[in-house]
Amino acid sequence: MIDEHYQIGEVAESVGLSLRTIRYYEEIGLVAPSGRTEGGFRLYTDSDVDRLRLVKALKPVGMSLETMGELLEAADRAAGSSDDRSEAKSRLEAVLAVAKERCDQLEERLLEARLALGEIAGQTARRER
Repeated sequence: MIDEHYQIGEVAESVGLSLRTIRYYEEIGLVAPSGRTEGGFRLYTDSDVDRLRLVKALKPVGMSLETMGELLEAADRAAGSSDDRSEAKSRLEAVLAVAKERCDQLEERLLEARLALGEIAGQTARRER
């Protein structure tokens, strides 16, 4: 099976990131294009696009780009055939646990915000009577 390749503009539109952000993520090592055209344009596979979607999804969780890099590196090593797979899996589990904890905290804060908004709406409705 041959992977389809996408140029950076298509990827940016698909993922909802700017070209500048994708280039920056490449610069710091979070994602790398799987190839380049003869003219030097970046080419991304579905796997590369999925990686960018993951980074975008983790950003609101408050995970630093450095931690995201560690997560992606550990995931790559855990999926590969390297000798340190068990260490990579342990690191991956630790980073995932931190991400899950942050998600839980965000969900709690969101619930509190929704309750506060509901209270304000209730007070407003009572005043209008």
